Amino acid sequence: MAHDVHQSEAEFHDQWANSTPLEKIAVKAAFESATAMENRFILRRMGSLRGLKLLDVGCGLGESSVYFALLGAEVTALDLSPEMVRTACELARFHGTAVTGVVSPGETLSVPDEQFDLVYIANTIHHVTNKRLLFSEIRRVLRPGGRFFSMDPLAYNPAINVYRRMATQVRTVDERPLTFGDVKLAREYFTEVGHREFWIASLMLFAKYYVVDRVHPNADRYWKRIYTEKTSGLWWWLPLRAMDEMLTRIPLVRRLAWNMVMWGTRAN
Repeated sequence: MAHDVHQSEAEFHDQWANSTPLEKIAVKAAFESATAMENRFILRRMGSLRGLKLLDVGCGLGESSVYFALLGAEVTALDLSPEMVRTACELARFHGTAVTGVVSPGETLSVPDEQFDLVYIANTIHHVTNKRLLFSEIRRVLRPGGRFFSMDPLAYNPAINVYRRMATQVRTVDERPLTFGDVKLAREYFTEVGHREFWIASLMLFAKYYVVDRVHPNADRYWKRIYTEKTSGLWWWLPLRAMDEMLTRIPLVRRLAWNMVMWGTRAN
């Protein structure tokens, strides 16, 4: 069963990679734009990356791998999709840097034990067939004291769940958004596990795409489209982002968030 899921996921993401020109991949925007709240938060917690060994699990088109390499990290870009890994390596050369590419599923990471200071895994945990195996593998490849950072969608928001049912051509059927039970699972493998939620009121940007801009969820990937926004055009949205700073700290309300960032440390 896992093999079938891995094959279909790889084929889907191979097609995505092959249809995306390098010049269209927004490396800096994915970390520096006003809408890149999760990655900006992660960067603050990571601190300086210079000289650190970082594994990017589920590297996708390579935005994160290349960005981390530009900040001075020694990056290994890993993905189930061979074409995504190829694209990530080509994107690195396009930006004047380099990453090491590895084709591998997340449940059996094809890298040695205790090799990495950091593991970054974005929009990937909700794709894997066995989260317990994934956390075990992340722990295995981290050095003692090494840290992981993840970003994934949550399962609870009814509006996002409607969006998922509409966006059938830009996502895979095997996705399983996270629950807070996954935070509990992570605590079996890591210490100092924390989490922070993003996008509640600010999800009105998705509504704008559909109602005002008339962009069907199958016509564009909303979760990528957000990075094309210019701050000058987000005057109406920035107060909603500020509102989320409070809403995402309320235990029950934060369940309505779109995304959750999670982090943890491998004990010595």
